[in-house]
Amino acid sequence: MKKNVLVILALVLVSALSSAQNSHVHTRASSTLPALFLSDIHFDPFIDPTKAVALNSAPEADWPRILDAPAGPALTLAQQAAFTACYDNLDTSYALWQSTLAELKKTATASRFVVISGDLLAHKFDCKYKALVPGATSASYLAFTLKTATYVLTTLHASLPRAPIYTALGNNDSGCVDYALDAQNDAFLSGLAPLVADVARLSPANRAPAERDFASIGAYNAPLTALPHTRIVSFDDLYLTAKYNTCSGTRDPTPSATAILWLKTQLDSARAARERVWFVSHIPPGVDLYATARKLTNVCGGAKATMFLGSDDLAQTLAAYPDVVRLALFGHTHDDELRFLSPALDGAGTVGVPVKLVGSISPVHGNRPGFTLARVNPASATLVDYSVMMSSDPAAAHITWSREYTFSTSYHQPAFDPASLAALIADFQSDPGDKQPASQAYIRGYYPAATDVVTANAAVISAAWQPYACSLNHITAKSFADCTCGK
Repeated sequence: MKKNVLVILALVLVSALSSAQNSHVHTRASSTLPALFLSDIHFDPFIDPTKAVALNSAPEADWPRILDAPAGPALTLAQQAAFTACYDNLDTSYALWQSTLAELKKTATASRFVVISGDLLAHKFDCKYKALVPGATSASYLAFTLKTATYVLTTLHASLPRAPIYTALGNNDSGCVDYALDAQNDAFLSGLAPLVADVARLSPANRAPAERDFASIGAYNAPLTALPHTRIVSFDDLYLTAKYNTCSGTRDPTPSATAILWLKTQLDSARAARERVWFVSHIPPGVDLYATARKLTNVCGGAKATMFLGSDDLAQTLAAYPDVVRLALFGHTHDDELRFLSPALDGAGTVGVPVKLVGSISPVHGNRPGFTLARVNPASATLVDYSVMMSSDPAAAHITWSREYTFSTSYHQPAFDPASLAALIADFQSDPGDKQPASQAYIRGYYPAATDVVTANAAVISAAWQPYACSLNHITAKSFADCTCGK
C-alpha cells in the first residue's frame, strides 16, 4: 500500500505546506485485566497454490493436515498463468499463522477477551480461487470463503479457549468480491453469524439478536462480559465506503443508512442504561493520506483530501457519544496508529472518543506482523496501557516474537484516554520537525519492518509529519486542510 507512493506523500504534502517499561506494566497489572487486539489477519490458503483443490474439497478441520503436507499436483500452464496474474505480496501463510497462535499461547493466554478489527481473508482471494479451482462457481467460492473464515476463528479459539473473541469484518471479508456484500440477505454474513456468536461465547438471550443483526448488516451488540456495565458493538463499515457495491456490482445506499440508524439505536440504548461501549470496526474514519498522495491532491490549493469512508457519518455518530464510547478499535491501514474523535471532529478540547488502529498480522506491505497486548481498567472500561508484539522476518524458517514497545513507557501518558490522547496529539502537532522523543517514538512504531526499511520509511513520514499529525484528530476534509495549511 505504501512503499513507493510514500515518497509522493512527502513531496505532495510538504509542497502543500509551502504554498521503565516493565515497571509500568507491573504497576498497571494490579488494577487492570489483560486483553488481546488483532487485526488484518488476511490468512492466505493459496501460498502453496498446488494445495488449493485439496483444500476446496476438504472441511476446514482437515486443513492443517493438507497445509502441513508436501506440495500437491503441479499446476497446469493455464492455472499458473492465471494465478501469477493474481499475485500480490505475501499475506499470512500457514507457517506465520501457526507461529502467531503459538506465540499467543505464550503471551496472551491470560487475556480475558480478544477483539479482531477485520479482514480475516487474504487480498485478491476471489482471483486466486478462480485461477486454481477448476469449475469454480459462485456457490463453491462462497463455501470456500466461509471455510477460510471458520478456520481462522476456530484455530484462534482453540489456542485461547477461555477468552471470548469479538469479531468485526473488513472489506476483504466477503463471499463475492472485495468491498462487496449484498444489500439484503447476504449469504456470507448469514453463514458466518452462528460462528461469530459461538466464539464470542454469547448467552442464549444475547445470541439471537446478535445473529440476526450480523446476518442483516454484519453488526452486533453484546455484553463485553469481562467489563462490568460494558457492551461491545461490532460494526461492518464496508457499507459506508465509497467503493461499496452489492455482489451484483450495483450501488445501493440503503445498507449504509440502515447501519448508521442501527448504530445510533445501540448507543442511545447504552446511554439510557448507563452502560459503556467498546466499538470495533475495520476502516477508520478520517483522511486517507495514501490515496490523497497518490492522486497528487493539493489540499492547500483547495482540493479535497480523499477520505477512508464515503461520508463523515460514522465519525459524527461516535463523536456524539463521548460519555458512552470508551474506545474505538479499527485496522485496515496495517499500521500501528491512534486517532481522537472530538465532538466537532476538529481536535478541539479533551472530550471525545479514543481510537486505536491495530497493526496487522499480514506482512503484505513489507511490515513485520504484530498484535497488541492490552491492559484495561474494568471499573472504567478504559484502555490503560498496551504493548505491541512483533515477529521477526515472517519468511524465515524460524519466526520469533519480541516486544516492540509499550505505550506508557514510550509516551509517558497515564492511560489511552481522551485527555492523554488530546495532549499527545497536541505535542505531535507542536513539533513540526519531529524532534521530540514522543514524535520519534511514534514514527518508529508506526511501520515496523527490517531496520533499513524502517529508516527509509521514517524519513518519509518525518518529511510529512505535520500533515500526518493533523490527520490524527482533524477528521473531516475541511478540518484537516485547515490544520495542514495553517488556516
